[in-house]
Amino acid sequence: MPRIGTDEWVEQQELRTEYYTGLTAPARRAFDRVGPGPRFFAFLGICALFPFLTDSPFLIRVGVNVLLFALLALGLNIVVGWAGLLDLGYVAFYGFGAYTYAWVSSGQFDIHLPTELAILIVVTASALLGLLLGLPSWRLVGDYLAITTLFFAQIFVELTTNLDRLQLPWMDEPLDLTGGPNGIPGIDRMQILGIELPGVRDYFFLLLIVFALVVIGLYYVNESRTGRGWRASREDPLAAELMTTPVNRLKLLAFAMGAAIAGLSGSIFAAVQTGVFPQNFEVVLLIMIYAALILGGAGSISGAILGAIIVASVPEILRTPENARFLFYAAAIAVLVATMRPWQRLAVVVGAVVAFGVVVYQLVALAWPEGVEGETAGGRFSGLLGSWMVIPAENQELIGNIAFVLLVAGVLALTQLRGDARVMLLVPTLYLASFVWENRLIAQPSVTRQLLFGAILVAMMTRRPHGLLGTPRVENPV
Repeated sequence: MPRIGTDEWVEQQELRTEYYTGLTAPARRAFDRVGPGPRFFAFLGICALFPFLTDSPFLIRVGVNVLLFALLALGLNIVVGWAGLLDLGYVAFYGFGAYTYAWVSSGQFDIHLPTELAILIVVTASALLGLLLGLPSWRLVGDYLAITTLFFAQIFVELTTNLDRLQLPWMDEPLDLTGGPNGIPGIDRMQILGIELPGVRDYFFLLLIVFALVVIGLYYVNESRTGRGWRASREDPLAAELMTTPVNRLKLLAFAMGAAIAGLSGSIFAAVQTGVFPQNFEVVLLIMIYAALILGGAGSISGAILGAIIVASVPEILRTPENARFLFYAAAIAVLVATMRPWQRLAVVVGAVVAFGVVVYQLVALAWPEGVEGETAGGRFSGLLGSWMVIPAENQELIGNIAFVLLVAGVLALTQLRGDARVMLLVPTLYLASFVWENRLIAQPSVTRQLLFGAILVAMMTRRPHGLLGTPRVENPV
């Protein structure tokens, strides 16, 4: 919200001047001259070309997951980013949409409605459920609302797991409502306007169209009085209510719209997977959606999209050691380039790390020959590690765990040091990070993904609490 008595354009002039400096300044100026509309449609064009650039069903499925995550992040952004309501039950709307679509488009109850009607029912029912869940937000805020909505998400998982033997008074046999742990398989494929969608590639284009419509709709909502009302309620609900903003109605609308988008995404997910299962909607998925929103920047449409792309694609990249290694070293170099100035110091640090590794390798080879006889995980870049990285032939896991503890201690120490002391400690810490990666993390993709997301979020919250594309919130002095 604009601050009274402050010319924010003048106040932010220094920030704008600093932004348009450096080697990438011309590119940033050219990018900013293009309006958001052309940029978005150019992005859609690039996305539309993706299925034609690959024949891999796996990569196309990754694209489908990215679009699903983007839709979920956009829906959560309404509640959390715009309205400022901490909703931890959001993933339940996603699951509710998937199960509702399964009920009206499968053999579970032998109902096979047209896809258009089924989607309309899903979106309407999800919005109504969001409206009901939003009622406690009239009296609960902050942690209390978060706990209430988290209970709702857990209740949803328990119900879907156990409602396969519901005994009703007027029925002799138990009613199988959700299929229990086995879920509901055999969901009908979607058929839009008479066009059947048999493959994953078809669902990619359907999701791309839905994604475009949702983004365009949310852009205009954000620029409307409703969007301004959400932001006012987020910053100061009491002041907004005194200025005749219908705060309670806006809270309900935020819950309903977010739930509708989540339910729509769930229906497409169910059709793509041709089945729904309780394990698809657990708290881990909620954490991933929040990670995407926090990483990209809560309150920003483009930030939610960027965060979803990163969160949904990075785990797939980490599935192969070759891609994981490339991503790890590329990220390390990018962080050094972005944070270390002057660049002469960066060159010194990189050279010192290389020399440090060679010396350590030679010393270990002399004192403990078995310490360098292990094999790397393979890949195109494994040959570059031959005379630089220590790979023990035995007890590799134990040594890797010890090195990981030392690495955590080294990173914590780096946050406390300044000047030359930090640079001196940075050299062995970087080598230790490479040692831990090559000996411990690269062989365990599941652990690596969790640690990577944790490290990214911690670093992001430290350096940019508002996310990659989010807008910093201005706090008025007390």
